[in-house]
Amino acid sequence: MAAEPQILSSSDGAADPPASLLAMESLEEIKARAEAAVPGAKIDIVPNPGPANQPSLLIDNGHAAAIARFLRDDPALRLDFCSNATGVDWLERTAKKTVKVKKMIDGVEKDVDEATEEKIPGYLEAVYHLYSIALKHGPVIIRMRTADRAEGTRLPSLTPVYRSAEFQEREIFDLYGIRLDGHPDLRRILMWDEFKDYPMRKDYREPDDYEFEPTPHDEVLEKARKHYSPRPQLDGAENITPRNEAETR
Repeated sequence: MAAEPQILSSSDGAADPPASLLAMESLEEIKARAEAAVPGAKIDIVPNPGPANQPSLLIDNGHAAAIARFLRDDPALRLDFCSNATGVDWLERTAKKTVKVKKMIDGVEKDVDEATEEKIPGYLEAVYHLYSIALKHGPVIIRMRTADRAEGTRLPSLTPVYRSAEFQEREIFDLYGIRLDGHPDLRRILMWDEFKDYPMRKDYREPDDYEFEPTPHDEVLEKARKHYSPRPQLDGAENITPRNEAETR
C-alpha cells in the first residue's frame, strides 16, 4: 500500500496541501493496485464515449465487497463516501463493428474494411460514485453487472462497506428488480409491497389497473374505471345536488 502523503511547508511557512489533494491516481493505476490487493479480483475499465468522458471500473461480483473495502481504506485513495448508487438497464442490442479482413482484389490480397454485427445480451448494472471526503478527490465510478435480466437477478450489496448506499440500493431493488445480497433491510422504498414489476426497466409497460394502489387518483382512477362495471342506482342518492346559496338562507 502507498504511504501516507507528507505535508511540506512552503516558503512563507504555510503548510502546502498533500499531493493527493491535487491529483488522484489514474484508473489504470487504481485497477492494478486493487487487483494486487485482492487476490483473484477481476476489474475492467469501461470507457465512456459520452460528453462526460468518465470511464468506470467494472468489478467482478465475487470480490466486490473486498474491492470496495480496498478503495475505502487504501491510504492513497480513501474513497470513504458513496454519494450515489443507481441502476442501469441494458436491453439486448446489436453493435455494429468495422473489422479489417483480407480479400483478393484483382488478384492482389488487400486489407479491406468490412462491417459486422454483434448481438449483445441484455443485463442490469448497479453503479456507485465514490468520493474521498478525507483527501477531497473523486469520483471513482464502480459498477457491477448481472448475467442477464431475469426475474430475481442478484448482485452483492455494498451497504456493509458504504452505509450511505442503504436507501439507494433499496431503490435499485424496487425499480430495477436487482436483489442485493447482504443488504440489511432489502424491501421496496417507493412502490407499495404488492406492486408487481419494476418501473425503471426499459421494457416496463404501465398497467391500466393499479389493483393494489392505496389511493388511486386522477389518470390512474380514470383508467381503472374501464375494468369495473358502473355502480347501480340503488337509492337515488346520486341524483342529490347541493342546494344553492339562496336556499340556505
